[in-house]
Amino acid sequence: MMVEYFLRLALLLPLLGLLIWGSLRLTRYLQTRLNTAQGSGQSVQLVQTSLIAPGLKLAVIRFHDREILVGCSRQGLVRLGEAEANRSDGPD
Repeated sequence: MMVEYFLRLALLLPLLGLLIWGSLRLTRYLQTRLNTAQGSGQSVQLVQTSLIAPGLKLAVIRFHDREILVGCSRQGLVRLGEAEANRSDGPD
C-alpha cells in the first residue's frame, strides 16, 4: 500500500513539474509574440497611463502622429484633449 503511494508520487511529481515548466514557457512565448505584434508598425500606441483614483485612469494614446488624452472609467472612455505627437521618446 505504501509502496504504491510512493511509486505514484514518483511518477506524478515530475509530470506536474513538466506541466508547470511547459505552461511558463508557453506564457513567455505568447507574451513576447504579442509584444512584437504591437510594435511600431501599428497606427495605435499606448504611450502612458496614470491612475487618478480607484476605477479612474488617464491614458495618452498615439494615433496617426497625434497624442490623445483619454479618461478611462468603469463607464467607458472620454476624449479629454489632443495634441501633436512628441517624437522625442527620452527625457530632456
